[in-house]
Amino acid sequence: MKNLKMKSARAEKDLSQQQLADICGVSRQTINAIEKGDYNPTVALCIKICLALDRTLDDLFWTAG
Repeated sequence: MKNLKMKSARAEKDLSQQQLADICGVSRQTINAIEKGDYNPTVALCIKICLALDRTLDDLFWTAG
């Protein structure tokens, strides 16, 4: 499932995939894969992304269903 919430939050912060990747210490391809739904990040990486985007885990990674 695509992570449009993460992509939207990244855009709101005016960050490129590369910039977010640099902040989180991963490759741009990793950020791209998460946004496309092709990769499930570790909890540690999820937390880094949340801190970088000023969002909670629930905001970015919780899907009700």
